[in-house]
Amino acid sequence: MDEIHKNILQRNRSNLVKDLDPSKLYDGLLEKGIFTQDMIDEIQSAGTRRNQARQLVQDLETRGSRAFPLFLQCLQETGQESLAELLQNGAPAVTLQPATPTQVVRPVIQPLPFSKSPGGGKPGPGRVRRDSLQGYKMDASPCGYCLIINNMEFEPHSMLKNRKGSNIDCEKLERRFKTLNFVVEVRTNLRQKQIKHELLTLSKKDHSQYDCCVVIMLSHGTEVNHNRFPGAVYGVDGQYVPVQHITNYLNGQHCPSLQGKPKLFFIQACGGDERDMGFEVSPDEVEPSSGGMDDQTDAIPMSSSSDSLSMSDEPDARPTLPTPSDILVSYSTFPGYVSWRETQSGSWYVQTLDCILEENAATVDLVTMLMMVNNEVSQNSAKGLYKQMPGSFNFLRKLLYFRTQT
Repeated sequence: MDEIHKNILQRNRSNLVKDLDPSKLYDGLLEKGIFTQDMIDEIQSAGTRRNQARQLVQDLETRGSRAFPLFLQCLQETGQESLAELLQNGAPAVTLQPATPTQVVRPVIQPLPFSKSPGGGKPGPGRVRRDSLQGYKMDASPCGYCLIINNMEFEPHSMLKNRKGSNIDCEKLERRFKTLNFVVEVRTNLRQKQIKHELLTLSKKDHSQYDCCVVIMLSHGTEVNHNRFPGAVYGVDGQYVPVQHITNYLNGQHCPSLQGKPKLFFIQACGGDERDMGFEVSPDEVEPSSGGMDDQTDAIPMSSSSDSLSMSDEPDARPTLPTPSDILVSYSTFPGYVSWRETQSGSWYVQTLDCILEENAATVDLVTMLMMVNNEVSQNSAKGLYKQMPGSFNFLRKLLYFRTQT
């Protein structure tokens, strides 16, 4: 931003803090590209209207030469003309320069070649893997890092129960992702700050030689306010990390060496504290399966989130991908509901996910396999009564086929 415009904002800061209504501006600021969604989240987390206004004005000074005139436009469009006039009073006329156009190179769409299996049906191990519009490149060896955070034993003051059976989940997933050619790192019983530290460490690794990254969270969970990815995961100290912030560590802004590569998050934790009793269907539609009588949940009541990752300033226009692109978050349960875990054999979700990956990873894409997991888990019943429905938030741009070791 030009110094003259910074001086105008600083000179009028007290009036802006007193009268500005930031909530009316967020959509326009996002649409005009002044702020990213994560920067708006950061401003909103400041709390009161005055604190949000103060943070907004402070951040605005870092947003380039177009930020000031676009901010004036937003004020006028949201009925805050008096503030726009205040800022324009005594200021030189502002001419809004168009953003530098970016030449878009259209990729040539080529089919993803497959080698047919002898039976002529599903593609076999000889399938050629290429990065195209149809499929991500997944032939690096190793394929990438897989971080598993397994919280089983919670500190007494957290008021959270220990998670018996989670060690079984952890061992299954460690074996499975090693089989899928990942470098697996397991961390156990982490506090909130330790979880953040491990994620930050992962984001600072050089992923340039790898094709993918996986994060698996095994813990208690809760429902929190969000605008992209619901839910939060607890540290053993009773403090949580929102799933939205977990994904932020590996997005295109915070981890450049993973840009354009798939980032996969598997969350075995409750999305809330509601228990799903299901609804009646015809006997032909479902094959009932009952869980054990010692089923436990990973549920904690809903909380509100105020924690946020700070976001760095963005340079002027250039070819980009949306920040959450190439991210998939798979949840063990539908947002708002509990997730069931058997103390002797592990959670429904992980048991099923491990089995589906073992049987299908060589021939079936990930999103289809997760649909198969949804179907299998939905047929279980806890204590003959309660149901569970996994689900995913999918921002992948291509099909993803794992490379299995033979």
